[in-house]
Amino acid sequence: MEYMSQEGYDKLVAELHQLESVELPRVKDAIAEARDKGDLSENFEYHAAKREQGRLLSRIRFKQRVLAHARVLDTSRLGTDNVQLLSRVQITNIGNNTSMTYTIVSPHEANLHEGKISIKSPIANALLNHKAGETVEVRVPAGTLQLRIDSIEL
Repeated sequence: MEYMSQEGYDKLVAELHQLESVELPRVKDAIAEARDKGDLSENFEYHAAKREQGRLLSRIRFKQRVLAHARVLDTSRLGTDNVQLLSRVQITNIGNNTSMTYTIVSPHEANLHEGKISIKSPIANALLNHKAGETVEVRVPAGTLQLRIDSIEL
């Protein structure tokens, strides 16, 4: 079971719809067009389109599996007393006094450019179940970080 936000769920549904209704018909048309060109054994366009179709079908099946096991979290039942999934956490790296704000999301919603980190990441994992004001130690590939939790929001 995979917990996620309503926004993440809706985005995944939209991606799946795009793949099934736009991308897949486009690839099927490319296969038909390449097939019409004759000898399939030496037809690069045909083989490329078939590879693309396989890749696309694999992505569609993956997204279908994720959606089948997804559960949308009711944010009204979540609190801000400790860090949990969908918490927006402001932290300070004590080593260099840098402040950062991250939202902890499911792995399928993670996007560092939007400030969303996966609950399975080392930083999010270390922050889970801690309260504002606490300092946590995080082992990352670059070493060990000391992070202070400044605030927790939803």
